[in-house]
Amino acid sequence: MKKLISILTIFSVLLLTACGLNGGGSTSETSTEANADKSNGEKKVLEFWHIDPGEKEKVYQEAVDRFEEKHPDVEVKVLQIPNDAYKQKLSVAMSGNDAPDVFHSWGGGWLHNFVQQDKVLDLTEATDNDHFNELALANATFDEKVYGMPLSLSIDVVFYNKEIFEKYGLKAPKTYEEWLIIIDTLNKNDIIPIALANQTKWPGAYLFMNFASRIAGPELFESAFNRGGRGFDDPAYVQAGEYLQEMVEREAFNPGFNGVPYDEGQGRQLMYSGQAAMMDMTISFLNNVRQEAPEFEEKLDFFLFPTVEGGKGDQTHVGAATGPVWSVAKNSENPDLATELVKELTSAETAQNYTDRTGSLTAVKDIVPADEFTKRFYEVVENATHLQMPYDQTLPPELGELHKDTTQAIYGLDMTPEEAAQKMEAEAKEVLK
Repeated sequence: MKKLISILTIFSVLLLTACGLNGGGSTSETSTEANADKSNGEKKVLEFWHIDPGEKEKVYQEAVDRFEEKHPDVEVKVLQIPNDAYKQKLSVAMSGNDAPDVFHSWGGGWLHNFVQQDKVLDLTEATDNDHFNELALANATFDEKVYGMPLSLSIDVVFYNKEIFEKYGLKAPKTYEEWLIIIDTLNKNDIIPIALANQTKWPGAYLFMNFASRIAGPELFESAFNRGGRGFDDPAYVQAGEYLQEMVEREAFNPGFNGVPYDEGQGRQLMYSGQAAMMDMTISFLNNVRQEAPEFEEKLDFFLFPTVEGGKGDQTHVGAATGPVWSVAKNSENPDLATELVKELTSAETAQNYTDRTGSLTAVKDIVPADEFTKRFYEVVENATHLQMPYDQTLPPELGELHKDTTQAIYGLDMTPEEAAQKMEAEAKEVLK
C-alpha cells in the first residue's frame, strides 16, 4: 500500500466529527473460554478480541450486550489482551486460520498485511461511508475496498503534571529550546523530565516521528513513503535522530527506559507518583489514568510537540492514529453476524459512550463530546493542518519493524542516526518498489 494516510487541510473533513488508542491491561475474558468451539450446539458463537482495558472495555461489553439482545441466538466470547501480546497472538491465529470473528486493528500497513494474505473480509457493501470520518476510514481502505470500520481517531500529545510545572515556575514549551530548559530544571530538582517505556519500541517512535515532522514538514514522509524523490536517509531523518540522542545525553528520560514495557504500566506509575513530569503519548493515556489513578487527572494537562529552530513543521502538524478499527476474519463461520457486531461496535450509541467516558475522540461523525478533555482534543484536530499516522502502522510490516528497531537503537546510543537512516533506506528500496 503506497497510499499516505494524511491530509493537508482537514477542518472541513472533521467539522462534524468528534474524532484514542491502545492502552495496557491484563488479559481478561467475558463469557466462557475464548478458545472454546465456535458452536456450542445451542447458540451461534462469535469470538471478539480487543486490547483495551478499563472504561473502553466496559463500553465494548455494553455494545456486545446490545448485540446479543438483538440476536438472542448468538453468544459473543470476548477476550481482552494487552497491546503488544495481542499483536503476536493475532498473527499466530491468522497464520493458523484460527482468527477471531471480529478483531481489533489499527488499519494502515498492519491491517493491509493480513488483507494481502486474504485473511480479512471485505466490508465495503456493509459500510456507510458517511457514518465515519474520511481520514480514519481511508486508513482501513485498500484498492477502494473497506476492510475495517474505525471507532477511534487518536492524537499524540505531551502530557504533563501541571502541579510540578507550577512548583518550579515552568510553562508549557512552544519550542525545543524551551523544552530543554524545562528538562534541565527538572533534572536539577531530581524530577525525571519525561517518562518513557520503550521496551516495545513504539512509544519512543512517536518522538522520532514528531521531530522529523517539525524539521522537514509533513511532505517528508509522504515523499519517502511514495518514493517521490526523498528517502528515509534524508538529512531531516538524521537530524531527528540527533535530537533524540541529545535528549538522551541530557538525561531527559528515566533510567533504563529501553527495557521498560509499556503495557505493565511502570512508565505511567512514574507520572502518577510525581517522579516524572511528562510523557509523550496518544490520548489513550487518559483512559489509563481513569482506570489506574483517577485522582491524578486533576493534575494532568498537555501541550503539543514543540517546534525546532529553522524547521518547516509547526504545531498544526499533529501525530495521529486510528484504533480500534474493527475487522472481520474472512474465514468466519458467521460473517454476516460478525459484520453486524462490527456495526454495533461503531454505532452512534457506542461512539457517544466511548468519547464521553474514556476521554477519547471518535471516528464516528455527528458525535458531540461532553468530556472537557475530549473537547480540547477535538479543538486540536479542528486546528490541525496535517495528521500523520504512525510510521510503523503505515509502512509494510517489515519496514515498520525496522523503523522501530533502528529508532530504539538510536535511543540506546547503539547506532548513529546516519546508520539508522541508511538501514531504513536500504530496506525501503527493497520493500517500496
